[in-house]
Amino acid sequence: MTVDDTNADDGAEPSSGPSVHSTPHHEVDHTAEPTDDPLAIRLESLILGADRRYTPFQAARTAGVSMDLASRFWRAMGFADIGQAKALTEADVLALRRLAGLVEAGLLSEPMAIQVARSTGQTTARLAEWQIDSFLEGLTEPPEPGMTRTEVTYPLVELLLPELQEFLVYVWRRQLAAATGRVVQAADDDEMVDRRLAVGFADLVGFTRLTRRLEEEELGELVEAFETTSADLVAAHGGRLIKTLGDEVLFAADDAGTAGEIALRLVEAMSQDTTMPALRVGIAFGTVTTRMGDVFGTTVNLASRLTSIAPKDAVLVDGAFAAELIRHGDAPASEAEETAAAAERARLAEKEGRSPGEEPSPTPYRFGLQPMWQRPVRGLGVVEPWLLARRGKPSS
Repeated sequence: MTVDDTNADDGAEPSSGPSVHSTPHHEVDHTAEPTDDPLAIRLESLILGADRRYTPFQAARTAGVSMDLASRFWRAMGFADIGQAKALTEADVLALRRLAGLVEAGLLSEPMAIQVARSTGQTTARLAEWQIDSFLEGLTEPPEPGMTRTEVTYPLVELLLPELQEFLVYVWRRQLAAATGRVVQAADDDEMVDRRLAVGFADLVGFTRLTRRLEEEELGELVEAFETTSADLVAAHGGRLIKTLGDEVLFAADDAGTAGEIALRLVEAMSQDTTMPALRVGIAFGTVTTRMGDVFGTTVNLASRLTSIAPKDAVLVDGAFAAELIRHGDAPASEAEETAAAAERARLAEKEGRSPGEEPSPTPYRFGLQPMWQRPVRGLGVVEPWLLARRGKPSS
């Protein structure tokens, strides 16, 4: 709900706070008047817990914040310009006070406070859109003939709101605890932002052609199944889902072994579903910059390029990732080493009184690596990809 700092026609006196300087963005007329639909206003009041009371100018003045800073906060949160309509509540004033208070106390710099507002707004906007799509489309079948969806919406939101709020806070605290734990275990301060991670992309093959063949509802179900399966597998095996892009997911893991396990399980799971297209996965290991829950850098770009050249239902990794697997004993360094390991297993079988083919000892390696032809990759020079395969049974 971005503001317009040029007019204060509500009769309020000018703020005694810092002087306001208009920016070119303020001079653009792109206001979005709040709705006057009675049900929408009732729902807004229910969800926000307060009625409309302030214009943006009044809200900024009441919070003790300059209009310039208030405008940047609201834009960062993703709200539309509303001119000087009386559409803001006590909750908006409190949010401004809190953000500005963090800056005044020196806990956050002003740019960091803007980033907090932007990251929170972007994340919760997507969550809210999904929840409304799901609940109002899937859970608002009229309980009695003749009732409209409009008549069902208010009591449904009234029942769901407190439960969803509590659950949201619980999940956020859990995620915050996990993220904080990863940061404090970093080797040094630089690693808190620029960390060495395994980054993987999983991409559905031929998705564009599929969009022309399937009905919209079928396509939506396929994408939801892909995203749900991917998210569950990534989380269950110790990775982190960074984002989903319809036909593609981006995930990360702290070590190569975890990322390799996730990648192979994704391929295995999708190949067992006859409704799913083939899957290809590319993984790279190296330094990654993290910002607002996303990852950036050459390692991420390389993983994306490897995905684009990976065979169907296969996992392609870079040399650094292969080296990590070898260093941790998850893959053999060479065919000679694998032969030596096989000989050692045969020796153990003989020592235990078993024939070589009877209940053989499990392979000491989780993965196998097959070098592929070196090839130039746009923007990254020549790379030598490796084909990743599983050895033995998947870990539980």
